[in-house]
Amino acid sequence: MSKFDPYEHLNVSLNRDGSLTRYIKLPTSTATGDAQIAGHAVLSKDVTPRPDRKTWMRIYRPAKLSSSARLPIIIYFHPGSWIMMSVADTIIHEKTNRLAAEVSSIVVAVEFRLAPEHRLPAQYEDAMDALHWIKNQSSDRARGDPWIRDYGDLTRCYLYGVSCGANIAFNAALRLPDMRPQPLKIAGIILSQPFFGGKKRTESELKHATDEYFPLPVQDLVWELALPVGADRDHRFCNRCGMRR
Repeated sequence: MSKFDPYEHLNVSLNRDGSLTRYIKLPTSTATGDAQIAGHAVLSKDVTPRPDRKTWMRIYRPAKLSSSARLPIIIYFHPGSWIMMSVADTIIHEKTNRLAAEVSSIVVAVEFRLAPEHRLPAQYEDAMDALHWIKNQSSDRARGDPWIRDYGDLTRCYLYGVSCGANIAFNAALRLPDMRPQPLKIAGIILSQPFFGGKKRTESELKHATDEYFPLPVQDLVWELALPVGADRDHRFCNRCGMRR
């Protein structure tokens, strides 16, 4: 029996400079832009709050809104085990598009930097940049983004993350008081299958150690690629109970 290779399982290879070559290229979708399009219930557009970091966000809103509409804002962080996926991937784009339609909300999907090229806490910093940007739109009547400024309810913001994205949402919530977020208020946090861990194996980890999609050696690898160099899984970014710095 050949030895299990977590890199092969993920379809990636580690380069000498510490970067990854990612062999899977998922189908992508483009934003609609501001113009109304027949048959589209949701509009979307891309904005770049921090060009220096090459991060961006895709914003979604229902196509038909009254001038008095004030919608909740959902800040979404995608899955991908820290090392892959993008808000432009069709599988993510369709989910956030549907979320904006079904919940009647403004969805801000954050394109955060990926590991290992950018290790934690870079992803948390990208989340905070997104929150800063959202906060600032309502106070700038001349240059603020009209979707956020005119239709968003900053008192009803929700952090929503899946897997590693849930980890980002959780840590963004912890950092939020330091940024003096008013008038932005977090009304709730939605954590779907939040990705945390620790050096000590949990009962669930042992039970699913040979899981077809995300076996334990793969989990160990992505934490090794995402955590600060030299850190182990008891680092606070991974194990909130361990709280090792």
